[in-house]
Amino acid sequence: MSSSQPPLLEHPSDLTVGWLAAVLDRDVTGFSVTRIGTGQMSECYRVQLDYPEGGDGPDSVVLKVAAADPSSRQTGLAMGLYEREVRFYTDVAPGLGGPVAPCHHAAYDSATGAFDLLLGDAAPATVGDEIRGATPEQADLAMRQLGLVHGPLLGDEALADAAWLNRESPVNQGLITALYAGFIDRYADQVAAEHRAVCEQFVAAFDAFMASDGGNGRRGLVHGDFRLDNMLFGQPGADRPLTVVDWQTVTWGPAFTDVAYFLGCALPTEERRARYDGLLAAYRNALGEASGVTLDEVREGVRRQSFFGVLMAIVSPMLVERTARGDEMFMAMIARHCQHVLDTDALSLLPPPSTPEPLQPNVSDEGRHTPGDDALWSESWYFDFVDTTQNLGGWFRLGLIPNQGHAWVNGLLCGPGRPTIAVLDFDAPLPDDHTVVAADGAQLRMEIAEPLVRFRVSLRGRGQAYDDPAELLRGGGGRAVDVVAELEWVSDGSPYQYRVSPRYEIPCRVSGTVTADGHSYAISEVAGQRDHSWAARDWWGMDWVWTALHLDDGTHLHGVDIRIPGAPALSVGYRQRAGEPLDELTRVEARDTVWDGELPVSAVVDYDGLVATISATGHAPVLLTSPDGRLSRFPRSWATVTTDDGRTGIGWIEWNRSQG
Repeated sequence: MSSSQPPLLEHPSDLTVGWLAAVLDRDVTGFSVTRIGTGQMSECYRVQLDYPEGGDGPDSVVLKVAAADPSSRQTGLAMGLYEREVRFYTDVAPGLGGPVAPCHHAAYDSATGAFDLLLGDAAPATVGDEIRGATPEQADLAMRQLGLVHGPLLGDEALADAAWLNRESPVNQGLITALYAGFIDRYADQVAAEHRAVCEQFVAAFDAFMASDGGNGRRGLVHGDFRLDNMLFGQPGADRPLTVVDWQTVTWGPAFTDVAYFLGCALPTEERRARYDGLLAAYRNALGEASGVTLDEVREGVRRQSFFGVLMAIVSPMLVERTARGDEMFMAMIARHCQHVLDTDALSLLPPPSTPEPLQPNVSDEGRHTPGDDALWSESWYFDFVDTTQNLGGWFRLGLIPNQGHAWVNGLLCGPGRPTIAVLDFDAPLPDDHTVVAADGAQLRMEIAEPLVRFRVSLRGRGQAYDDPAELLRGGGGRAVDVVAELEWVSDGSPYQYRVSPRYEIPCRVSGTVTADGHSYAISEVAGQRDHSWAARDWWGMDWVWTALHLDDGTHLHGVDIRIPGAPALSVGYRQRAGEPLDELTRVEARDTVWDGELPVSAVVDYDGLVATISATGHAPVLLTSPDGRLSRFPRSWATVTTDDGRTGIGWIEWNRSQG
């Protein structure tokens, strides 16, 4: 890389002759740009270069930048994909040989997710094909080149301590169980019975396997997606025989993961069996004698990591946009990786099946958390209640958005035959003490009376009353009213912590007083919910339906059905029967929503086979505007509930309807 640091490029339209000349340290006179590849998280462009007569330099380079799509960019930023790839090229790649393109420029903005990489072009090259499989020569080359990357870095203490390379995996047994349910529902008739058995045993033992010795052994750099589709095999005239791309998933972990992932799928099963020993030996020899690694150690490490391919074959199709080629590739992956597990007798390594205990938050989680770098990182405390005897429901939220320097203060009251009253400030000053927040004409106070048991909320100030609650979704105004609420939420069930993000939900009983628009209400032991979350959240990049219901027999139901563009539905939830342990759900599906203009009338939600019809009673929606002007309409309603087994109840339901 050049010692100078020209500015970060967000898009190829920002390219200039001067920028290229400074980065390449060449006299560049012109260039042309062509889009290459079809990546969803990033965009790649080939930059063809012109030089003055007699000048020299590469014919072309490749520019890689963050996705222009806001949702994809937010995902890449939140998952650390952009930072990891940039840091790989700046911190690790300069000391490596092998299949790594030279990097001429690298820059990253942790606040926005923007990044650029200007890399040496692999052309002329042939892209590997995961479905067709590798030729024997390609497989041998891939193993030898991988050994050149791994060998110098085995046990590297600096990388072992690098925070950017050691992010905690979000995958656990609860998550993979939910993803596998969707996977097998989609592909059941295409997965052989013996391979389905491998998947089911692996999923059922996932947490225990990872907690025992599933991740032990030598540690090293792991590409994380070392497969043929990420390999460019050089043709005559290329600078390298092999270039491996997409280092966004690079991590520090079990050293032989990449070997297992490649061998498990790169060759059709019969050919893998025939060439297996030779390919393991090629990799081991490329590590070098100084590594101290034996062939038996490689073989056993690959056996243990053979489940990584099964994991990726299950998870990947559930998180990306579905295509015909994708389906064909994932079916090849699941068949070949499962057979790899069977051929190496890796099933015998699995502990007995276990059911993971539902996660619970710690007492310390009730307080404020250190923010991440993401511009959309936020921390939210949410509370609701429903009093059917007085036809009154309400919800309150404090949202801190520290990287934008402000807070959200929301307090809404509603019910049939009464106006919806809203105290809203989406640009309140960010408080030093989050328990006392000044909003526009109002003040919100929170008190942790007893962590995870009692939480008090006080809201005092001026709000707006709306005879038509849909005006809140149109940005309309109401008439001024005074609001005073003094309420306490007391836990009425087990706190439930999500597995997929830092968040927990608690069913509660709510008591206190509310005065609004000249009317006063004494609230006593009514049903409610509270939650607390802290993570990057893009309200404008996905849709969801969230519910917190309380049935008359004491059962609490909670679920969220998340819809991310280009990805299958993801759901989280629980069922808590009175006096029984919490039952974690694997599927929550919202359907059949009926709308009256912009407000909901009813919806049907399936909680792992228990179907609830939810009828909206009071409406308390808000309109959310992103920093870049995107809108999300956020209808929230308290509702009555009837289940398909005849039970009734009440609760809250919300829709996040991103408008882009």
